[in-house]
Amino acid sequence: MLMRTDPFREFDRLSQQLLSSAARPTAVPIDAYRKGDTFYVHFDLPGVRVEDVDLTVERNVLTVRAERRAPRDDEVEMLVAERPQGTFTRQLFLGDTLDTDRMEADYEAGVLTVKLPVAEQAKPRKVQISGASERQKISA
Repeated sequence: MLMRTDPFREFDRLSQQLLSSAARPTAVPIDAYRKGDTFYVHFDLPGVRVEDVDLTVERNVLTVRAERRAPRDDEVEMLVAERPQGTFTRQLFLGDTLDTDRMEADYEAGVLTVKLPVAEQAKPRKVQISGASERQKISA
């Protein structure tokens, strides 16, 4: 059997493990966009169970924290471990124009989708202009 080897691959993997400690959370990739009067944010959390996801809003900060645990089995000899494990986190600073009281979240296929509606007071509205219907001539 012919095996292609890269002598630096194992060194790169060990360096990556040492530099990314489990105590320091890893960033979560996102997509964010506005559609109509709602902002959507999609957080990629592959391999994370819904019960291991924590979504909080405090003041104007939205925080997503998730944990992906490595399988624990003493009889298993891990041959390759390239998938990141541990705690993942992402914080977004929200504008005052969003209504966090009506925020919704859905988790499907490893993607957390957060819907943030625009607050009613922040929506554009038409202002009625009043004025004199007749012009009056002023005598001096």
